[in-house]
Amino acid sequence: MTAIKHALQRDIFTPNDERLLGIVNVCKAGKKKKNCFLCATVTTERPVQVKVVKVKKSDKGDFYKRQLTWELRDLREVDAKDASKENPEFDLHFEKAYKWVASSTAEKNSFISCIWKLNQRYLRKKVEFVNVSSQLLEELPKAEESVPSGESQSVAGGDEDALDDYQELSTREEQDIEGMMEMCEYAISNAEAFAEKLFKELQVLDGANIQSIMASEKQVNILMMLLDDALTEVDTIEGKLSSYEEMLQSVKEQMDQISQSNRLIQISNTNNGKLLDEIQFIVNYMDLSKGHIRALQEGDLTSPKGIEACINASEALLQCMNVALRPGHDKLMAVTQQQHLFAELRDTFARRLTNHLNNVFVHQFYRSSCLSLPGHDQSSTLSQHTAELTLPKHSPLHRDLLRYAKLMEWLKNTHREKYEGLSRTYVDYMSRLYDREIKDFFEVAKIKMAGTSKEAKGKFGKSAAQATLPRKESALKQETESLHGSSGKLTGSTSSLNKLTVQGSNSRRSQSSSLLDMGNMSASDLDVADRTKFDKIFEQVLSELEPLCLAEQDFISKFFKLQQHMTVPETEETDGSMPSRNPPLAEHRHSLSSEKDMVRLMMTNIFHSIDTELNSLIALGDKIDSFHSLYMLVKMSHHVWTAENVDPASFLSTTLGNVLVTVKRNFDKCISGQIRQMEEVKISKKSKVGILSFVTGFEEFAELAETIFRNAERRGDLDKAYVKLIRAVFMNVEKVANESQKTPRDVVMMENFHHIFSTLSRLKISCLDAERREAKHKYTDHLQSYVINSLGQPLEKLNHFFEGVEARVAQGVREEEVSYQLAFNKQELRKVIKEYPGKEVKKGLDNLYKKVDKHLCEEESLLQVVWHSMQDEFIRQYKHFEDLIGRCYPGSGITMEFTIQDMLEYFSSIAQSH
Repeated sequence: MTAIKHALQRDIFTPNDERLLGIVNVCKAGKKKKNCFLCATVTTERPVQVKVVKVKKSDKGDFYKRQLTWELRDLREVDAKDASKENPEFDLHFEKAYKWVASSTAEKNSFISCIWKLNQRYLRKKVEFVNVSSQLLEELPKAEESVPSGESQSVAGGDEDALDDYQELSTREEQDIEGMMEMCEYAISNAEAFAEKLFKELQVLDGANIQSIMASEKQVNILMMLLDDALTEVDTIEGKLSSYEEMLQSVKEQMDQISQSNRLIQISNTNNGKLLDEIQFIVNYMDLSKGHIRALQEGDLTSPKGIEACINASEALLQCMNVALRPGHDKLMAVTQQQHLFAELRDTFARRLTNHLNNVFVHQFYRSSCLSLPGHDQSSTLSQHTAELTLPKHSPLHRDLLRYAKLMEWLKNTHREKYEGLSRTYVDYMSRLYDREIKDFFEVAKIKMAGTSKEAKGKFGKSAAQATLPRKESALKQETESLHGSSGKLTGSTSSLNKLTVQGSNSRRSQSSSLLDMGNMSASDLDVADRTKFDKIFEQVLSELEPLCLAEQDFISKFFKLQQHMTVPETEETDGSMPSRNPPLAEHRHSLSSEKDMVRLMMTNIFHSIDTELNSLIALGDKIDSFHSLYMLVKMSHHVWTAENVDPASFLSTTLGNVLVTVKRNFDKCISGQIRQMEEVKISKKSKVGILSFVTGFEEFAELAETIFRNAERRGDLDKAYVKLIRAVFMNVEKVANESQKTPRDVVMMENFHHIFSTLSRLKISCLDAERREAKHKYTDHLQSYVINSLGQPLEKLNHFFEGVEARVAQGVREEEVSYQLAFNKQELRKVIKEYPGKEVKKGLDNLYKKVDKHLCEEESLLQVVWHSMQDEFIRQYKHFEDLIGRCYPGSGITMEFTIQDMLEYFSSIAQSH
């Protein structure tokens, strides 16, 4: 091993300025024994760097080479595997763990001790040695001190002066050594003689030291006597300290007793303070003043001051009952007694409040409905309501009851059953009151609505203002009910509708206007005024109902404390005494949702008659005039939209939405009825058709609808109805045109589609732009067809002649050779032309004008348009004949007996003469 060490030092480490201090022959654990050496080295230059180098023989085996190098400062742990048994295995933990097996345990221990020394001397961060015997780490330096330097180097791995503590000579020591060596001339040349001289001088000095010690024996004896005296004094002091310690022990026991006593006093004071806090808590939060008790037991619930005192007392009582008791409070007798007192006060005041509010409801109900009681003059009030068509306002009732809103909230939080009982009582009284008022209101509205028609005037023989008689007049009531009835009766069969047809209106209406007959609609100013009056009445009804329902719903929410964030939930007893704390957020949301449902239910029960009365009024309006459904659809849609903006889930929004469905159904029924009536139109076989009744009816419907639906929310419904109606008009115009016997089909189509096109162009209905273009196209096509068919061939023989000429040309005869054909020579052409002098042509045109005049109707004024088109067609035929003469008979000088100017004069004079 020594030879290997010297070889490694010479070949590997000396060239790198390194010194080899430790070496061990190892192989990797668990693999084939490929031996290598782990070397511990230090650099010769400062600062010193300590390394662990893995050295391996080359493959040829003639020299050594470095394989891996680790810095010792990167070494984290040295694991010797077993500290008690000899084991050649050990681990070095750098960035990862390296497992080695040494050739012998002695080499392993020598290497580990070398690493330990280098770590102790050069590194600040100490390496952790695991499973290494502490005796080995402690004894190795001592053992090395006792062996010669050569042996120490062989055990430790060499160069002990680099491992032991090295201390340089001071300057004075160097000077002394140099001076001593100068005194001896042979100190350098004969080291042994110099050493022997030094040894003799050392022996002399040792003898002098021994003689000096023996001479100082007397002083030593004196020193021993002084030490004996000191020991005696020490014993005396120790005795006194023992007595002091006994005294201090007694004091300590007394101080311990005092400290224990003080601790007990502090505990007592702490307990007394906590007890005082508990008593103050109970007194502060569970004490109700005598004034509050007196207010709860006998407070005045009629005066404002009394109500305010009761409100303050009830809130104080609720606060006392809802206080969150601390653990153990419920076992105190005083707390139990207070809870019992609070429960009695709560029940007593709840009974007093419930009875009083019941009396208030009854009193307010009969005060509001006193006009309906026997002995009161209701005719004047009913007459006033009839003239104004208004519903009584209940704001005074609401104002009086809202004084008890906080008490109702208290009742809701303490006695749910009594609160719900009061809610039912209020709903019962108010439903009867509103039922009576709403029925009277709608009865007046129906009388006014019926008064707009001639039927109502004929039946009643009096104006709407005179119809405001008391309810006791059963004859008027029966007659009104027979007219208005329920929604089911008003939506009866067509025969029942015909019974209510207004005779005065029918006398003014055109019997040929099927659309007007179906809609019970007249084009007169009186009918327009009636519809406007109906629109105002219907709007007044909705305008009166809307604030009434909103005011009542607002009052219910405020008075019964619904749809609000409640600070105290419904009472639930805990431990049989106190209410629980606030519920979780999910339960709170559920409570708010149920409160909204409760408001809606109360409103439905109070105003249960609104839905029926509105449907009855709508049915009556639809029976009087089916076109009223247009007004009702617009008005009802607007009010539904307004109500949804306020509260989409409110009673008013829901009710009006349901009624709107009925109105929309009536509107659809009106449109379907018009379409059905178009299909049932019959034309006379003896008279000309003219403009069909449903065409003019559609025009009047569109004019009325555009006026009603201007800026309306339900414009889409009207556009859909327009499309249905116009398609039905188109289809039935063609149907009537096909069935017409007196009037040519082209005339029926031309006149009616011209009227439709004019109507759509004037009204500018955007959803019917395609139909407007189609109507124009149909009008143009049938005008051209009628002109061609009616004009025919006014120069019949001349037409036949030129048809033959065109046939010869088509067979391949050249145009300039046609005149050589026997049947089509120039003489034959002149004969045919002579048969059509100007007078004959004018006479034929005059007969044609009379024929066209019989076919066309006066309302549409298309005679001149048709006559002008016939003129253009005649001129076209004339130019065609002239063109054929010029091409087939060139240079012949043959011309017509009349010119184009003559033709224009003929057409103009005929039109002027008629």
